[in-house]
Amino acid sequence: MLLRILPSLLFALATLQAAETFDIKANYDKFVFHIPMRDGVKLCTIVYAPKDTSEKYPILLTRTPYGIGPYAPDAYARNIGPSAKFAREKFIFASQDSRGRFESEGEFIDVRPIKDHLNGPKDTDETTDAYDTIDWLVKNVAESNGKVGILGISYDGFTPLMALVNPHPALKVSVPMNPMVDGWMGDDWFHNGAFREQNMPYIWEQEATRSNDSKWTVSHFDDYDEYLSAGSAGDLGKQHGLEQVGFWKKILEHPSYDAFWSDQAVDKVLAEDFKAEGIKVPILLVHSLWDQEDIYGNIAVYKAIKPQDRESKVFLVIGPWFHHQQRLDGSAIGDIEFGSDTALYFRMHLLRPFLDHFLKDDPPPLALAAVNAFETGTNRWLALPGWPLGCASGCTTVPSKLYLQPGGKLAFQAPPPASPDYAAYVSDPAKPVPYLPRPIHIEGDGEKDWQSWLVSDQRDAAARTDVLSFESAPLTSPLKISGEPIANVFASTSGTDGDFVVKLIDVYPEEVGRQPRLGGYQLMISADIFRGRYRLGFDDPQPLPAGRKLLFRFALPTANHVFLPGHRLMVQVQSSWFPLYDRNPQTFVGNIFFAKPADYQAATVRIFDAGPQAGYVELPVVKADGAQ
Repeated sequence: MLLRILPSLLFALATLQAAETFDIKANYDKFVFHIPMRDGVKLCTIVYAPKDTSEKYPILLTRTPYGIGPYAPDAYARNIGPSAKFAREKFIFASQDSRGRFESEGEFIDVRPIKDHLNGPKDTDETTDAYDTIDWLVKNVAESNGKVGILGISYDGFTPLMALVNPHPALKVSVPMNPMVDGWMGDDWFHNGAFREQNMPYIWEQEATRSNDSKWTVSHFDDYDEYLSAGSAGDLGKQHGLEQVGFWKKILEHPSYDAFWSDQAVDKVLAEDFKAEGIKVPILLVHSLWDQEDIYGNIAVYKAIKPQDRESKVFLVIGPWFHHQQRLDGSAIGDIEFGSDTALYFRMHLLRPFLDHFLKDDPPPLALAAVNAFETGTNRWLALPGWPLGCASGCTTVPSKLYLQPGGKLAFQAPPPASPDYAAYVSDPAKPVPYLPRPIHIEGDGEKDWQSWLVSDQRDAAARTDVLSFESAPLTSPLKISGEPIANVFASTSGTDGDFVVKLIDVYPEEVGRQPRLGGYQLMISADIFRGRYRLGFDDPQPLPAGRKLLFRFALPTANHVFLPGHRLMVQVQSSWFPLYDRNPQTFVGNIFFAKPADYQAATVRIFDAGPQAGYVELPVVKADGAQ
């Protein structure tokens, strides 16, 4: 949820619509409402309704903490809706400031947990605010046809998920895109226990003031130096006054996966709710393969609720995008091109027919299968009956072990015993591995790097002595994977704690004809981090026995990729990814947020690559039925 620069409606596409202007003021009336919630708090809501009142229109609602201005009744937004074509086709567009943000009353609580709001008639949370808003809109906006769709990206994708709990009868569709679902397991705040340190400016700016007026300040040009010089994440927060902010205090108090986190994990909440109530509202989950902020959420929701989808109301779209790119140009991320504007295809051929069908009673969308997944490598859309499935029919996904091998090799055959049976590196917290080439800037001129870092060339990392690279022979035929790779790292460390980063990489041939700059490119297909102290349970941090060989097993983000002939597979292993993730002191302490300078110690890490306990990545390999 580091996305901050949002227009009045989340989907506004100023850059894309420049060539296709549409006079909003000439075609829409603007209304500013302060809608009362059940506890009396009023939420600021801006509505754009078509001037043409010859028919009734569905409402598209976005609820956001990022501001919905301009607020003056006669000041119109430059764009409304997912594209100019949506505005021309006439919806009622409603956007609302979240409780306690900008012009809305009340107290803002970041990613407000669900209450058992049936305990009292005035108990409120995001589910009740959505319900009360929809109820008011369909009763008071004269142009409404009585049908509402709620949609949004990032935090604004979290709110459509909340609206699905005890949904209002007028809610006919929910489209959560890149939502935060479980902030500890793999979305904004942590990944497998490692804290995403570069969220700290976001937390400050969201909670220090109602309107993001107080900005995070820095004293170094390079974010790497800024975060390194501060010490622990707790020390960095203290230096910036972050301990004044309520949500930061909660993070400090709950470094492990306790009930505070698990009780608000949206996938678990929805699974429990749907088990009792059933799925009442059609849902279009939209996931991005290179989402640098919320790469966990929608896949977790799909896995949690699809088994309960008895009436085929759950749909999934998987696109080759960074966080929120589906609202922009989807032709490429950085140097990686996809051969077409994949985001435009999504908006026009998947999203628009989906909304028209459920909100305007148009025929069912022909292109929208249960799952529409873009296949990277071959760069094509696939219509699938479920996920993870690599093809519509006639294939099977087979878990296949890709083994680390002595000498930095990689193969699907288990390696024989060898001496030594490991490769080693020294992980030094004083010199952590940067997640991008330095200097690193997450804001300002660095925003483009932040959007594209998951596809950045990994050769800089491969050149470091504290990163191990294992590489296969060139492929002689295509290799397709669909689903989550599973890292199985057998390792030991001389410390009593440690992190493990595993990256699955597509290594391009040394010569790429039409794109020579991609010669030898190392493209991350799936990668994540695991904090070693949680090896025995995410709620049970334990010191690592120094020098003992241990298994660290964890899932990597979902992929839908074809490694082409001539390409190589690579696995990189390292123990830091900075300053995206806070440094592990590599000495076990009760709470890493409060680690002291003396706790940060260099450690020798051994990664075992031979014999019966050689590490491997379990790949979801797609094979034609009957193939060996």
